[in-house]
This record gives sequence, C-alpha cells and structure tokens, in this order.
Amino acid sequence: MAMTTEAASPTPPERRGAFRLLFFALMAVGAGNTMLITSVLPLLVRRLELPAWTAGAIFSLSAFLWVVTSPYWGKKSNRWGRRPVAALGMAGFALSMILFGTVGALSLGGIITFWPLIFFLLISGRSLFGIFGSGTNPAAQAYVADRTSSRKRTEEIASLTSGFTFGTAIGPSLAGVLIKQVHLLAPVYVIAIIASVIGLLIWFRLPENRPPQIEEVETNEGKGLWREPGVRPFLIYGIGLSLVSGVMLQTFPYFMLDRLYEAGLLSDASPTNENPGAGELSIVMTLGALATLTAQLALIPRLKLSPKALMISGSVLLIMSAFLTISIPTLEIFGLAQILYGIGQGFSRPGFTSGASLAVGTTLQGNVAGLVTAANGMGFVASPIFGLWAYENIHPAFPFIFSAVVLSFMGLFAYFRATASYADDDEAETPDV
Repeated sequence: MAMTTEAASPTPPERRGAFRLLFFALMAVGAGNTMLITSVLPLLVRRLELPAWTAGAIFSLSAFLWVVTSPYWGKKSNRWGRRPVAALGMAGFALSMILFGTVGALSLGGIITFWPLIFFLLISGRSLFGIFGSGTNPAAQAYVADRTSSRKRTEEIASLTSGFTFGTAIGPSLAGVLIKQVHLLAPVYVIAIIASVIGLLIWFRLPENRPPQIEEVETNEGKGLWREPGVRPFLIYGIGLSLVSGVMLQTFPYFMLDRLYEAGLLSDASPTNENPGAGELSIVMTLGALATLTAQLALIPRLKLSPKALMISGSVLLIMSAFLTISIPTLEIFGLAQILYGIGQGFSRPGFTSGASLAVGTTLQGNVAGLVTAANGMGFVASPIFGLWAYENIHPAFPFIFSAVVLSFMGLFAYFRATASYADDDEAETPDV
C-alpha cells in the first residue's frame, strides 16, 4: 500500500513559488550544459592543445551516464521524495562543475601537463554530472505532476521545462560575456555557485508534506514501463527530439558564423578580433530563447493544444527552421530560423513530456519522469557524429537536412502513434505541496 497523509491545503503563492524554484533549477542545469558545450570546452581544448575528439568524448560519456541513471533517480524519488533527489541532483551538478573548473585551472597554469591525465580528470569530473546531476530533472517533473490535475498538466510541465530550454538558449551568450570580461573558466564557477544556492533552497525551502509513494507497481508483466504501449511512443519521439536538438544546437553557431563571414556580413570581423560575430550570435540566440519562453509560457496556455498536436506542430516548425537556416545567409534569416526553432522546441518538448506523464497513474510519475529525462539525453550521445563531424567532413548543410528528415518521420509517428490516455484523470489538484 502507498502511504498517505492529510496535509494542509497550500496557498496559490506557495504552489507557484515551489514550481518557480524548480524552474530556476532546470534553467541553471540547461545553461551550464550549453556553456560547456558551445563555449568553455572548445576553447579549453584548443588552449591545452588536446586532441579534438576529447571534447566529444567528454560529453558523450556524460550523456550516456545521464541516460542510464535518470530512470534510477526517477524511481528513487518515489521512495525518498522529490525534494531530496532534486537537491542531490543540484549538488552533483555543482560538484561536477567545480571539479571541471579546478582541473582546467590547474592545466592552464601548467601544474598538470600530461594530456591523457588532463583528459581523464576532465571526463571524470563531467561524469559526476551524468551520474548524480541527472536526478533533478525527473524529480522536478514528478513534483509538478504530483500537484496538478491531468487537464492542467501539459500547461504546468510546459512552464517547468521552459526553464531548461531557456537556460540552454541563454547559456552561450552568458558564457561569452563572462569569458570576455573575466576568464575562460568564469562561467564554470559562476554556474556552480548558482547551482549550489538553488540546491540549498530546494533542500530547506521546497515544501513536500506528502510522504513518498512506496507502492511497487508491475507494468507489462514486469518488463519495464518503457514497454507500455501508452508510454513508448512518447519516449521514441523524445529520443528523436534530443538527437535533432543536439545536432542543430551544436552546429548552428558554426554554420551561421561561417556563412556570414563568407558573405562579408560580420560587423566586427577583423584580424585583431578573436571572437568575430559574437554580437550577432548573441542576438540570434536570444531571439530563439524568447521564442521558447513565448511558446511555453504564453502560447500553450492559450491554445490548449493536446500533447499530440504540440508534438506534430513542433516538428513542423523545427523542419521549417532547419531549411530556413540553410537558405539565405543573412542575419535576418538566421534570426527567423531561431525564432521558429524556439517555438518548435517550446511545443514539442512539453508535448511528449506531458503525454508520457498523462499515460501513467500517480504512483508511476517518478518512473516515467526518469524515462523522459533519459530520452532527453539519449540523442546527445550520437549528436556529435551527425552534427559537427558531419558539418566538417560531409557537407555544412548535412546536419540540418538530416534533422529535417528525422523530424518528418517524428511528425508522422506522432500523428499515428501518440495518444495521451489520461490515466489519472482527476479534475482537482492534489491538496498538499
């Protein structure tokens, strides 16, 4: 039997404050990831003269560990509670960034010079994020799912996940400012401090009066929740979306800057400028971030689209973004492409996330949240191959054409296979925080 208890009904400000804290937690995780992917690690690898493949290996291993451990932490949040697992995830994320930055500083200072040792220490520090940092996302999603009715869940999960996607979008711009004004490793330590503060706030301030669910539920003859017909289509879509997101996110900055440079449209291109195009890139990426926020915080609550409709429309918008990116190399076109990308991400991600959540009952929210988090990271294991490697070795437009093809299949798959079942179709929100 699951444990139950009576709890005082929370006020709306208390509920919104709890959700807002988790929003900022996911925003910090998203920003920290893209800071490393697009800004810190590439420059660090070049400064330390490490082989280029080491950068991809560091993130691929971390993504693999994220995929493996996310379902574990989702299940643990059912037993321990959402708050301790979310706080543990932020602590692991902060520690990972501190170790990564420390190894980088010692290497830049000439204290560590043997490059295989540098690589081993960097990949070890980053692996802590894949192992422990993966706990925050499923715990946060399950926390929100516990406290919203099925009819409002798509809207609330969209608001929550907009934190991660917004952080993903603003990370490179924030990193660029910190690197230019302070130091190459400044973004790493800044985000570690932010993550530590948020982790402490979650531990001491996030209300959680309901005891953890300890009921064991067998699904599909004990073969695993991911095999359930109602859940599997959303997870498959999520894996495809993570692959496309990784490919387009990692490739777009290089593609845009190279095309604008070839066309002579970079305003600050000069032999003395080490980072030409930083201003243009910051503007375009900011447009994408604002588009994501608009989609998830304004459009979804007003349009009231189903998870299936969000997945299909998101795929279409992302296809349009991919083809627009490789069309005409002007700043205006790239800006419009990022706006479409932002709205497409803003629709598709909460679409499949809420669809998977709605397909199971209350006792399995931690489990399904772990699987969703794993799906969000699975594509990033292979995205360097179809992204930057293909950009350099096949054709610059290949990553975007590849993404458009994958998205076409995803849209068709969602149309025929994705159906939210509303397994716990309760009209009232649960009373406890």
